[in-house]
Amino acid sequence: MAFSADELRVLRRALANALHPAPLPDDDVQDCLRLAGSVDEVAGEAGRLRAFLLADLARYRDALPGSATGYLELLQDALAAGYDPRPEDLAALRLQRCRPVAAALLERCQVLAERSVRARLAGRAVPATAPAPRSRLLALPGGRAAAAEPERPKTPPAPPRPVPTPERPAPKPSEVFPPRRPAPPAPPAQQRAAG
Repeated sequence: MAFSADELRVLRRALANALHPAPLPDDDVQDCLRLAGSVDEVAGEAGRLRAFLLADLARYRDALPGSATGYLELLQDALAAGYDPRPEDLAALRLQRCRPVAAALLERCQVLAERSVRARLAGRAVPATAPAPRSRLLALPGGRAAAAEPERPKTPPAPPRPVPTPERPAPKPSEVFPPRRPAPPAPPAQQRAAG
């Protein structure tokens, strides 16, 4: 959430008043109420955005395999925001595991799903399944998380398992792209008379 300069000024005054209580002028009270309304509006918009992203993720999942790239990107964003993978996500990733990104996501989702099931069985609260709004802020390398985890040597990924064939086989290229029609014959070249 980003604040404008005026909103920061209002927030600073409200925090100063919270630390040192004193009666506020009516203008300051109105500014604080407007800021609170703006924050509430942003929170409501974030909820609507989460619902949209979940619906978008479901649409991409339903359109697989043609939407695999978009689905995998949305699922990665959702997982980064705390999304709890559903059984439909695991099934879709199993069908796409021939792709390296999907195979890595499948492993990650299986761990998250197992953790979620264990938490539910233990009676603990499970994080909400709605992803937070997508943001382009990324963690900086070399932070506390990097210092806490020793770097492991990278191992090559296991060869992909054969994907079960669907009921309808994949179309042949000749079915998808019709044969080209021959170009009309070119008119004979005219010969010039030497003169």
